[in-house]
Amino acid sequence: MIDQAGGFVPGRHAIEAYGAGGFRFAGMSHRGSIMATPRGVSAFAPTSAAEINAISLRPILAELSEQPRSIEILVIGLGVSFAPLPAPVRTMATEAGLRLEAMATGPAARLYNVLLGEDRRVAAVLLAAP
Repeated sequence: MIDQAGGFVPGRHAIEAYGAGGFRFAGMSHRGSIMATPRGVSAFAPTSAAEINAISLRPILAELSEQPRSIEILVIGLGVSFAPLPAPVRTMATEAGLRLEAMATGPAARLYNVLLGEDRRVAAVLLAAP
């Protein structure tokens, strides 16, 4: 399990299962939201679309500044159903050169897995759904 205080599982990992408030990946499970980047999977504090902002996405921006073009697509799973992302998040993604795909968490996890399987430069923020 990922430690809520910023735990990290290195490497690119497909989402093996999701639901009941958490995710399974890399042969382990985590209760709560996650952020998956090319560097690894970590706990993600936000629980709603309104809480996703430049501060919560800072690890993705840092990864991009250290390794430009390491991420081209950011998939955001917004829980059980779609909710609009705050405009500053869309602007931040555009300015960082990211293609943004936002949808409910189930389809987002599936899209992330497909893109990962195609060896695309993808990151995901997946909000846990009950």
